[in-house]
Amino acid sequence: MKRLEGKVAIVTGASAGIGEATARLFAQEGASVVVVARRAEVLDALVHAITKAGGEALAVAGDVGEEAFARVMVERTLARFGRLDIVINNAGILGAMGPVPDMALSDWQQVITTNLTSAFLAAKYQLPAMLASGGGSLVFMSTFVGHTAGMPGMAAYAASKAGLVGLTQVLAAEYGAQRIRVNALLPGGTDTEAAREFADTPEAQEFVAGLHALKRIAAPEEIAHAALYLASDDASFTTGSAMLVDGGVSINRV
Repeated sequence: MKRLEGKVAIVTGASAGIGEATARLFAQEGASVVVVARRAEVLDALVHAITKAGGEALAVAGDVGEEAFARVMVERTLARFGRLDIVINNAGILGAMGPVPDMALSDWQQVITTNLTSAFLAAKYQLPAMLASGGGSLVFMSTFVGHTAGMPGMAAYAASKAGLVGLTQVLAAEYGAQRIRVNALLPGGTDTEAAREFADTPEAQEFVAGLHALKRIAAPEEIAHAALYLASDDASFTTGSAMLVDGGVSINRV
């Protein structure tokens, strides 16, 4: 039996990387998937690929940092599928990098809005829908940066992603008795557009890979499988966690 048979899942940041891989995997595992990102044409192509493979999907394009869109995303999910069981709030940006004294307030705010405020807005509308469905699994995509390691020049990114862990813990405590599990997933280096932006030369990519105990970075599909665990009943007793799937970058010192 497929692990998400009969479930309805929202995946944000689904136009590429971890989000796209997660949406495809969830559809393969039987979920009806709502894919969310800014780029409508890319989402439409993803929906076409999922439906061609026998799955069911809906594209909802918009800005996750806007409250009106957070509400519409859930409304369209319920209108199409009638319930909400799983959410992977994955949308995020690396944003401006550099020393804090040199950072513009607008750059800081953009990262916080996209990575952290968007998660608050999403949960604000997703949680009531999940309660109405009898519970479910809510996952925020965080990172080891700002949790187990401080990376120079990444203050806004680290602060926003660390904030997701705090949000996770509070929501897990608030909603556990109502059958909603809330977890944060903390990947290590992963082959995504953001990673290639951060390490944009072969030498930089080799350096980043060497920071990990496994001496490589992850494929998006590897992180998607970790998201599948948290979304599925396999994780029925897992809530409030900051789950590292980081190739050993947090413990590696050589």
